[in-house]
Amino acid sequence: MTYEHILLKQERGIATLTLNRPTALNALKLELISEMSHAVDRLRDEKTARVLLITGAGRAFCSGADLSGGFPTDAGAPLETHYNPLVERLMALPIPVVSAVNGAAAGAGCSLALAADIVLAARSAYFLQAFVNIGLVPDAGSTWLLPRLVGRARAQAMMMLGERISAEQAEQWGLIYKVVGDEALTQEAEALATKLANGPTRAYAMLRQALRASLECTLTESLRIERFNQLQAGRTEDFVEGASAFLAKRPPAFKGR
Repeated sequence: MTYEHILLKQERGIATLTLNRPTALNALKLELISEMSHAVDRLRDEKTARVLLITGAGRAFCSGADLSGGFPTDAGAPLETHYNPLVERLMALPIPVVSAVNGAAAGAGCSLALAADIVLAARSAYFLQAFVNIGLVPDAGSTWLLPRLVGRARAQAMMMLGERISAEQAEQWGLIYKVVGDEALTQEAEALATKLANGPTRAYAMLRQALRASLECTLTESLRIERFNQLQAGRTEDFVEGASAFLAKRPPAFKGR
């Protein structure tokens, strides 16, 4: 498939997906979301990438839904057909996901950025739950993600006030992992992606699914998941390599198997 609204490249185990509508601040057309879903499915099926890095071209990460084409009669229909399936795909991907947020991450673009496992943001970036500003409600996973990241009080304020949260504030709240200088964002994100691409890929896959499950299950259920996952992790080649490297006091050379 030839992509019109995104860029996808792979090298050294890193798949970089760039939202590529810079003149529209990477606003989310349905065609763009379809291309993202297709790209995520490719990464899942081809199994050539060991980490996914998502960023935006130009001055913004993503300004949210593209409303320039008019307003649908059923504002929830695109969620069912496009947005929600993409969020589910990202959450279920068997490799780590990193987002590098440059500029605005607004509306559904905010949800998309925060759906990553690790979020880096440029100092000039900001996060905005813009929905109430046009009379809509948060979507694309916002009501699930935000309270789990920053607690109910801050999440509710973000969603009800519709005000920008600076990158520094987001870091202080625990909304994101780290703020870096604007000029350093690409380098820092690639370094982080490289570290993850060289890590124990199958362990990462089990870890990210266990974390998601833990937000909705009991301690006993989490312990059961950990026990099962440890059985599976202990049967991987990467565990053998990691344990051997530990005993030999050398860095491990994980292969993702």
